[in-house]
Amino acid sequence: MMRSVSASATPHRANPAYETVLNPEPAAWEHFVAAHPASHILQTAAWGALKAQFGWHVERIALADGGKLVAGAQVLYRRLPLGLGLLAYVPRGPVVEWHDGAQVSSLLAAAERAAQARGAFALMLEPDLPDGQETRTQLSSLGFAPAPLTIQPPRTIVVDLTGDEDQLLARMKQKTRYNLRLAERKGVTVREATLADLPTFHALMQATAERDDFGVHSPAYYEAAYRLFVPSGRACLLLAEVAGEPTAAVMVFALGQRAWYFYGASGPAHREKMSPYLLQWEAMRWARTQGCTSYDLWGIPDEDEQTLEAQFSGREDGLWGVYRFKRGFGGQVVRRVGAWERAFSPLRYRAYRWLVRLRRKGLSS
Repeated sequence: MMRSVSASATPHRANPAYETVLNPEPAAWEHFVAAHPASHILQTAAWGALKAQFGWHVERIALADGGKLVAGAQVLYRRLPLGLGLLAYVPRGPVVEWHDGAQVSSLLAAAERAAQARGAFALMLEPDLPDGQETRTQLSSLGFAPAPLTIQPPRTIVVDLTGDEDQLLARMKQKTRYNLRLAERKGVTVREATLADLPTFHALMQATAERDDFGVHSPAYYEAAYRLFVPSGRACLLLAEVAGEPTAAVMVFALGQRAWYFYGASGPAHREKMSPYLLQWEAMRWARTQGCTSYDLWGIPDEDEQTLEAQFSGREDGLWGVYRFKRGFGGQVVRRVGAWERAFSPLRYRAYRWLVRLRRKGLSS
């Protein structure tokens, strides 16, 4: 059931034509997010349900016009240590027409009221907006400042899925095409995994974490993600095998015309057979069946493209090896504007900034 948030003093000028709606029904929210051109999978109710199982509290604030949701923000709250209180965080949002200043101001005013009502010391946005002076100027004019750290990777590679499969392959690097064909010749097969395959997926994730020094979620997290997204067709878990032996796996998400590769892993068996290359190709093919026209490979080193091209070939550590793999699929390097914050409690916010400097990995994505 929709209920309005009472108006209060705010630094933004709200448009009185909008009704502010707190926690609209999940089905109404999902319909709104799926239909909005600025939608992102991290703003779905299903993503909120996932994070709610693992330490976050979720609140959705929306604007309605004539009873129809037109803008909204899914806010995640997490209590920080040392008595700092709650940080309010909007991952890859809000979902709003950014060119409509009145709508943006009204929504952010409502989000700030809701966050302050819960006692949050700051509101962090991580918009799904390209980095650039125009975006930065707009966020600054709204009272936000660059955050000391980002939660989602700011820089990524986005692959264009339009055209036929031959065109997709032609846009890839020659070595990448060779490796995925090699995988096919060497007997690598890819299938859609089931719930019963999740222990195998997590074992592959653990192997990757130990080999490449990456952080991974718990088995319960991946199971929850599977249950929330796969049955609805918004995600797919793919497993690569050689003669029935698991070699690699990916979990890919889709919403509207966009797909995202969030979780992937490869084990020690049959590494020379290049399973991850064929696996990514099959993930892209799956995304195309869902109507997606882009495939976000989700995370590379946050360096400008010239630096990436100059350094990638000589480095295999951390995200550099990941970049070397991902760049071969022929996508475009894209940088989002990153995380921006507005403080409500200057004292607690200064303490938070100090804590971030001490513990750069204190927040999990």
